[in-house]
Amino acid sequence: MSKNLLLILDLDETLIHASSTKLDTEPDFFYEQYFVYKRPFLDTFFKEISAHFLIGIWSSADDIYVQEIIQKITPENINFEIVWGKNRCSLKRDVDLDQYIFEKRLKKLETKGFKLEQVLIVDDTPEKVKVNYGNAIYINPFRGEKEDKELLDLYRYLLQLKSSLNVRTIEKRYWKQSI
Repeated sequence: MSKNLLLILDLDETLIHASSTKLDTEPDFFYEQYFVYKRPFLDTFFKEISAHFLIGIWSSADDIYVQEIIQKITPENINFEIVWGKNRCSLKRDVDLDQYIFEKRLKKLETKGFKLEQVLIVDDTPEKVKVNYGNAIYINPFRGEKEDKELLDLYRYLLQLKSSLNVRTIEKRYWKQSI
């Protein structure tokens, strides 16, 4: 089976939740002073989605943090096309929010041979990916809830897109309603 689409996934609040205070449940692991909780069904999601998509990780967190967390959450036989952190983001002042945002500009992937028509990005923070109109799927933030089923829903939705020639033409704002 040929994998045509690249799926870029955010890290914090999309795949994991890292907190300096312990939640009511045991963390999956620790990173420095943080209690880290993997989003429910993460291992299954990685294994299942990797059969249909190329996968990348892009976080606005520190590059070393990103690399170390990825080592802890990646199941065997899962390979990422990219693992990027803050140094690959573009700093932009958001006038509406009156703050600086680390944007993830997918155009940077073109230098690696990827076409924007064949790239999806999943993030819980619209401000960081809004420059990628047509490529973005917004996911509910994960804050450590054990009953979270967002990755199961996302997987079902992504299967509908796996053969798309141009993901940018597909309306994704109400993606949950289409599953």
